[in-house]
Amino acid sequence: MNEMSSAGSPELQANLAKLEGYLARFREDGVGHFINGARAEAAKRFDVASPIDNQPFCKADEGSADDIDQAAQAAAEAFAGWKATPGAERREILHAIADAVVANAEEIALLESFDTGQPLRFMQKAALRGAENFRFFADKAPEANNGLSTPSDSQINFTVRQPIGPVGVITPWNTPFMLSTWKVAPALAAGCTVVHKPAEWSPVTASRLVEIMHEAGLPAGVCNTVHGMGEVAGKALTEHPLIKAIAFVGESATGSAIMRQGSETLKRVHFELGGKNPVVVFADADLERALDAAVFMIYSLNGERCTSSSRVLIERSIYDEFSAKLAERAAKVRLGHPLDPATELGPLIHPRHLEKVTSYFEVAKSDGASIKTGGKMAAPAPSPGNYVEATLFGDANQSMRIANEEIFGPVLTAIPFEDEAEALHIANAVPYGLAGYVWTNDSARALRMAQNIDAGMIWVNSENVRHLPTPFGGMKASGIGRDGGDYSFDFYMETKNIALATGAHKVPKLGA
Repeated sequence: MNEMSSAGSPELQANLAKLEGYLARFREDGVGHFINGARAEAAKRFDVASPIDNQPFCKADEGSADDIDQAAQAAAEAFAGWKATPGAERREILHAIADAVVANAEEIALLESFDTGQPLRFMQKAALRGAENFRFFADKAPEANNGLSTPSDSQINFTVRQPIGPVGVITPWNTPFMLSTWKVAPALAAGCTVVHKPAEWSPVTASRLVEIMHEAGLPAGVCNTVHGMGEVAGKALTEHPLIKAIAFVGESATGSAIMRQGSETLKRVHFELGGKNPVVVFADADLERALDAAVFMIYSLNGERCTSSSRVLIERSIYDEFSAKLAERAAKVRLGHPLDPATELGPLIHPRHLEKVTSYFEVAKSDGASIKTGGKMAAPAPSPGNYVEATLFGDANQSMRIANEEIFGPVLTAIPFEDEAEALHIANAVPYGLAGYVWTNDSARALRMAQNIDAGMIWVNSENVRHLPTPFGGMKASGIGRDGGDYSFDFYMETKNIALATGAHKVPKLGA
């Protein structure tokens, strides 16, 4: 049984009081579109509920194809001016946005925790990471157009980069504020304009982000936000002829749909999709650090993260001991109200997602796996929300559904392996290839595993530690393209080659 954080702690009560102040405007006015620098009303609205109790707390605009068209038109009209804005000026605006994010960090963290169910201890850092995203790409804005010199004997060739145009950004519900900045900041630094469609299950902080950006000096039309359903607003965005590219974070099946929808207009796409990421623990590893990392990477952020280490592959000689320690730690993960600073695991985002995650408890039993700990819903005081206990499946093998399918919750599957070859086979025997984690003190083996695991990112003797200049993205069903550093500009910009003849080459004559 997972431990429960105190439902009535003074810290929780203080945070709830602050939250009410920030929520008041949304309770009254709702979550609205923001198009061409101003609030834009929609004809239709939908309920926004908190996963803490599944009770609606405000209404949000439900975007239509017409709303998306207005936003796309605004982005297209603003593009020429934003593209022509010097990189140094874009840098100053993005730094001002970062400053404003920091100034509003408490509000962002409390709203996001309430809207998503993510524990406040993680959301406090998410707001500041959003500011870091703006600062990093702000400093890259002056060099965004830079290219290479590639001379030949008779030509002087050089490349330049130019922004691709208005782009669509579709972001998920798990850490919506940080992931929105992760996409929007490089697009703006590159000189693109944006139409942003946030996830309908957690729209509140995306609404605050676009307001904060404009309060900090972003010109009207450069970033526009339209809320609503993926089947309507998202589809209209991916099909709109003025939108030149789509950056999407979410499920692999949705990525496939977006690719189909954008094919008629030859949309460039960047996808960060699902994962079933292995953490491979060899007997010679620092087992205490490996234990800490494995627990953190599946039970933090409610297990609702694409890079979570949802499969732990354990060398058989240490399997019993290590899996027992995993079960002991998982059982002590503190469930509770997400705004309580003591809480480590909050409610899952939505009843539909809760149903999906908990369905795997029966799947595990039918597969023949054991449930070492958890495997049950939970209902911490003061009210039942979408709570599930931190869960560990044991005695699994790679043929089981629990070892192949993305659960996207606080659920870890433990699989024993005999040797390096079997560990590598198991690690690669899934449709996904986003991240991998290897724990060993054998440096040669670490390099072999890192080179041969089919994933876009490998951490050796470490949990996921983000470094902004590095490429972030996956292989196989986990995505297309890379974020981070200059890799982001590869997506948001076109590379143009310019060749200047030196006069030394012979021009062929026809019809002379």
